[in-house]
Amino acid sequence: MAFILECLDKPGALDTRLANRPAHLAYIEANIAKVMIAGPILTEEGSPIGSLLVLDFDTKAEVEAFAAADPYAQAGLFASTTIRPFRKVFPAA
Repeated sequence: MAFILECLDKPGALDTRLANRPAHLAYIEANIAKVMIAGPILTEEGSPIGSLLVLDFDTKAEVEAFAAADPYAQAGLFASTTIRPFRKVFPAA
């Protein structure tokens, strides 16, 4: 089942994001089989303010565990994390 994982950064946490980016990217790469799409949420000016992932897990609990183990989460980067079920319709698989 697909899930959306939306994580919004704490205000003023760009330094935390940048310091933990290499570990975060390595974590995503290590779990790439579960990642349908991933990337930063940006301001209008192009600065990162969060992360958006569409993940393929069987349960919400698995997504919660994945999210909690992310180096960004472990560094305390996020002000909020939202997980929602998702169904891909377009483009057709």
